[in-house]
Amino acid sequence: MAGYVCTVAGGKGGVGKTTTAVNVAAAMEEEGYDVVVVDADLGMANLGAMLGVEPETSIHQVLAGGRAVSDALTDVQGGITIIPGEQSLEAFADADPAKLKKVIKTLRNAYDVVLIDTGAGLSHETTVPLGLADGVVLITTPDDVAVGDAIKTAELAERVDGEVIGTVLNRTTTETDVEAIADRFDSKLLAVVPDDIEATADEPLVLNAPPSPAADAYVRLTEHLIGIFFEGTEIDEIETAVDRDWFVDDEDDEDEDDDSGGRFGLFG
Repeated sequence: MAGYVCTVAGGKGGVGKTTTAVNVAAAMEEEGYDVVVVDADLGMANLGAMLGVEPETSIHQVLAGGRAVSDALTDVQGGITIIPGEQSLEAFADADPAKLKKVIKTLRNAYDVVLIDTGAGLSHETTVPLGLADGVVLITTPDDVAVGDAIKTAELAERVDGEVIGTVLNRTTTETDVEAIADRFDSKLLAVVPDDIEATADEPLVLNAPPSPAADAYVRLTEHLIGIFFEGTEIDEIETAVDRDWFVDDEDDEDEDDDSGGRFGLFG
């Protein structure tokens, strides 16, 4: 049986696409699934750097036609396999995004899950992964520009016959009007990830900072995705992964009451 291909996308840079892909991959590996993460951000590849590896072969070389997919497979902590990219302009110029289809087909036949980490903007290189995926997960922060760009990405995915299965809202605080943001999307809000300043360990957080609220959020997001990918869970049946305790400082616990939480709107 072929694996599930999931593209992690969002129009704006710096919203946490790579962080989400890495943490979901680590959490899925913990559950026994064999996962590969592909750095398809051909212009600003950062997957290898985030995980502290300097591979000999990159996705750029594969897409340029000089190396095989197997040459670029790189094992990192947590049992995750990645295909990293490189940041040189020469590599970017030589890489052909159209060849990504063949790469993903090869990986789909070898792994349970293929996660495609995409770049920012609306270009040919960011559009290709939207059409290759079985499902697209949108990533945004509460920033209005980021939300608007994620919505544009959803519209683009629809045009290339991609299916958006849900949205993840990163860097959320008690001041975030989550309900208002969720209402702007046609897709399900899968998870709300707190702005967790104490989670300072190296990625992935689910391995290196497991007690942190952000790590807990990614684990719960992963549980939802496993249900969608493999267990026939209907998206409408899913409850947004969120917990009030993620947004309460320990030292302030005694002062919090049931109506606290700023503008945050999912706790009732």
